[in-house]
Amino acid sequence: MARQAGKHALTFIFFTVLIDTIGFGVVMPVMPKLLMSMTGENAADVTLIAGFLLTTYAALQFVCGPIMGNLGDRFGRRPVLLGSLAAFSLDYLLMGFAPTIGWLFLGRAVAGVAGAVYSPAMAYIADVSPPEKRAQSFGIVGAAFGVGFILGPALGGVIGELGPRAPFFVASALALLNFAYGMFVLPESLPADHRRTFEWKRANPLGTLMALRRYPAVISLVGAVFLWQLGHQVYPSTWSFFAKIRFNWSEAQIGLSLAFVGVLMAITQGYLTGKIVRRRGEQRTIVLGVCSGVEGTLGLAFATQSWIAFVAMALGGLQGLTYPSMNAIMSKKVPPNEQGELQGGLASMMSLTTILGPLLMTQILGRFSGAGAPIYFPGAAFLLAAILATLSLLIVLRSLAPA
Repeated sequence: MARQAGKHALTFIFFTVLIDTIGFGVVMPVMPKLLMSMTGENAADVTLIAGFLLTTYAALQFVCGPIMGNLGDRFGRRPVLLGSLAAFSLDYLLMGFAPTIGWLFLGRAVAGVAGAVYSPAMAYIADVSPPEKRAQSFGIVGAAFGVGFILGPALGGVIGELGPRAPFFVASALALLNFAYGMFVLPESLPADHRRTFEWKRANPLGTLMALRRYPAVISLVGAVFLWQLGHQVYPSTWSFFAKIRFNWSEAQIGLSLAFVGVLMAITQGYLTGKIVRRRGEQRTIVLGVCSGVEGTLGLAFATQSWIAFVAMALGGLQGLTYPSMNAIMSKKVPPNEQGELQGGLASMMSLTTILGPLLMTQILGRFSGAGAPIYFPGAAFLLAAILATLSLLIVLRSLAPA
């Protein structure tokens, strides 16, 4: 039954994640102007406020990921997914009309809760995809992140010409359209006899990890995911600053490089993941993806010219294979009525990295690129990312060694 959800349902999940990503990125180009107009402060002063807004969003995702996942295990994926999209639409409408900074913080908090839709979305994929095709399906949905990170800021920059509040209304309309689409094409994927009771003691990051202790390999892989994603935070948190410090790039060049990485991510996750997993299996695909990521980050760490940076980004293009393959292995090791809990735990781990990673990576970049640096080495944060990726791979190999 669940396996007959069809291409429309997978398309809906793809657009749900895409709209989530676009909604996050579309407002970023106008956020400085909006904050300055609301506070009367200059760009430097409102940067701190912007940082707190990002932290609010990430913190709510960290807390609510397991809640949304467990709700999906209890009531089914469809009502949770559609409810999140409805909340997204109303939330961006609220932020578009926000009269004060306090209302913006409220909007970012609601967006963090609704953004935890990632958990039931990935659980839905696990429900409707046969085990041998889960990595491919996770990769297709993962490609939505790459496309979203290309389209979101680009749309925000163009639409922002109409005013700093215009992108919020566009994000609201996109979420509403996808909600209407889902009402017609999204069947329920979790049969009633596969559901379980909702327990608050399991619907939190610690409770989720405690519940997953029954699957030692899964717990180990969750740790590997944490290290991998923590290292991966070097890109969104430091790239713009690193590119200016190391290569003196303009905003246009930085935008081009981000688009280049987004295209690589979309191709890798949307097209190559399924083909490579079918040939090599998930474990070898993880090795390939991590090695590609290590090559890319090491290349960037020691790059001295712009062309070297683009070569390094190309070498790291296959790192998008890693997470869908890890996720596929873990999803095979838990029963259907715990898929939401698993994806909720993963969402929390990823949200935690978005809280800790930017703080860690930006501090290292600043420490080794400032006037008082003990050693002038702007690539230090990328070197740390390579080390974290290597540690992640060692955990994967150890946890899956018997296989």
